[in-house]
Amino acid sequence: MKDWSAILSPTVQSIPPSGIRRFFDIAAEMEDVISLGVGEPDFVTPWTIRESCVYGLEQGYTSYTANRGMLELRQEIARLQKARYSLDYDPATDVLVTVGVSEALDLAMRAVLSPGDEILIPEPCYVSYKACAALAGGIGVPVPAKIENEFRITPKDLAAHLTPRTKALLIGYPNNPTGAVMGKDDLSAIAQFAEEHDLIVISDEIYGDLTYSGETHIAFPSLPGMKARTILLNGFSKAYAMTGWRIGYALGAPEIIAAMTKIHQYTMLCAPITAQVAAIEALRRGEKYMKKMVAEYDRRRSFIYNGFQKMGLKCFEPKGAFYIFPDITATGLSSEEFAEKLLMSEHVALVPGSAFGTCGEGYIRCSYATSLNQIDEALQRIGNFVEKHIK
Repeated sequence: MKDWSAILSPTVQSIPPSGIRRFFDIAAEMEDVISLGVGEPDFVTPWTIRESCVYGLEQGYTSYTANRGMLELRQEIARLQKARYSLDYDPATDVLVTVGVSEALDLAMRAVLSPGDEILIPEPCYVSYKACAALAGGIGVPVPAKIENEFRITPKDLAAHLTPRTKALLIGYPNNPTGAVMGKDDLSAIAQFAEEHDLIVISDEIYGDLTYSGETHIAFPSLPGMKARTILLNGFSKAYAMTGWRIGYALGAPEIIAAMTKIHQYTMLCAPITAQVAAIEALRRGEKYMKKMVAEYDRRRSFIYNGFQKMGLKCFEPKGAFYIFPDITATGLSSEEFAEKLLMSEHVALVPGSAFGTCGEGYIRCSYATSLNQIDEALQRIGNFVEKHIK
């Protein structure tokens, strides 16, 4: 029998499995588990979007599309960017439709990074960021974002990790896992830093439609001088409850989109036509449904934030996405211990903060993309657990 450990890619072997999935694999074998874990809306995709897919199938839309995606969809994506952020993207050359934002992230990393190139990645961050950098041959350099600054990143933070090999910067706001947002002044400072150091910016804006407390999302390429150096990533999973459709997109200069398309055509070929048809409908008639879902997330956000405050856990009030990131250091448990013991004793599944980078240690991530009744019951169970362990 072959020794596969000696044959498999050292890069692949060095990448740990997703820290998000471990506890949910365990939870799947248990009964009476409430999950505050996976970042997936509990809403079903709005009917008008589903109906467009059904109609498309009835009409025989089952073929490949252009590698870059249906022109009609690319036109709708460009129209949205123009209407919302005054950004001009040419549907023919500046837009690529991908199999979810995860593929767009992977393509951007592989198109930009050469072996040994460094990319600055604020932490805590989504689990795929550093893994995709490594798979592209690059090095993801974590830049701690501190709770004292509401998990926002500053040029000073970035400068402390800058080296001659730094080629790019990845930002993801509204943030997963913290729920932090960056205002215009914050982002303008980052834009100036990127220009001074000639950095490519990959901006993951998948949660851009999910902001609260009067916050307004700022598209990074809309800042002066940033469109030419920014790869904007976005999609339909979160705002339109379309996680299973696997449909996203990337926007950027023609040269970078051409490079990403080259990889895309040899790996994915194109995004599924059924999902593309649904995405067109989402952009044309889905906004009112999206706004209703966002209003419900906001209600849940306030409820879960107040719940953690009452049980004595320090907690940053999230302003975007649908996650909250409580500080559990008062219990004396590591984030892994907290998550495992809570699951086993109270049957509540959540994600240890360490899954999002070393500076996530001491925190837990809870998703409030589930019903208020479920959140209420989960808070009672977590409260019972915390009461037994808090110092």
